[in-house]
Amino acid sequence: MAGNSQRRGAMRKDGTKKGMVVGSGGQRRRALQGKGPTPPAEMRKGHPAQRRSAAAAKHAAKGAERGRQGGAKRRADDDVPETVLGRNPVVECLRAGVPALALHVALGTTADERVAEAVKLAADAGVAILEVPRIDLDRIAGGALHQGVALQVPPYAYAHPDELLEAASESPDPALVVALDGVTDPRNLGAVVRSVSAFGGHGVVVPQRRSATMTAVAWRASAGTAARLPVARATNLTRTLREYATAGLMVAGLDAEGSVPLDDFDLAADPLVLVVGSEGKGLSRLVRQTCDVTVSIPMAGPVESLNASVAAGVVLAEVARRRRAAR
Repeated sequence: MAGNSQRRGAMRKDGTKKGMVVGSGGQRRRALQGKGPTPPAEMRKGHPAQRRSAAAAKHAAKGAERGRQGGAKRRADDDVPETVLGRNPVVECLRAGVPALALHVALGTTADERVAEAVKLAADAGVAILEVPRIDLDRIAGGALHQGVALQVPPYAYAHPDELLEAASESPDPALVVALDGVTDPRNLGAVVRSVSAFGGHGVVVPQRRSATMTAVAWRASAGTAARLPVARATNLTRTLREYATAGLMVAGLDAEGSVPLDDFDLAADPLVLVVGSEGKGLSRLVRQTCDVTVSIPMAGPVESLNASVAAGVVLAEVARRRRAAR
């Protein structure tokens, strides 16, 4: 009789291996699938860390949205959070140690090695990791191509120009500062920051207007050295250079038609401010008039000028070499 467990053959004898085994959840194709490794706390729904990350990311997204909506009314030099889009740019920023608020990953995004690396780097750095609907990521990206990932980057915290003098006063070496005049490419700015850090400089000064700023692109180009070297923003570059000259620093402008060749310029002893202009226009008129001297790099070939960051690197390397020799 069906359901009668007392009849002969109704109960399987102990020790038999046929069929399902208690506690296994099934075998072979019928077996239960594991859920994989435990995700980071920031990605566990309902976890306190996830709620904090969501709140921070929501606040950052609102700030960026307000910045886009009020872009016509805001001044061009106002600082708003920046969003880095695309898998390669996001991974490069995280590798370079760019400070970030949140990493947004669209739901359903194919987890290739770049996405996996971005999530791992963000988790290691304590950056909030948020899985969001793709439509939300489209809104954050403003319609631009994002490949399923976006990194929210806070505005850069600029130093005051006087802080560079304070840092130089605490150093055993003479002051060495680089000022950029009209350099608008953030990759050039990042490369200059990297060179200044490599050759013992004390900081970089950029104008508040008509100049590249410390965006995520500049951070990447600096290879993370922007976290260790101060970058100051001057409201008026000419006035700042005059203040540096009053403080005892020599202001030397780098120009293709400079009055003194680099080989004949004494770079070893005096505190120095090296002013670098754009490759096309060079130094502006007022900045040129403020310089104590203009220096040119001798060229052996038919090239008329060098890229701003390359020219700065050449002079900084020569300054470091002569100062080592004078010790």
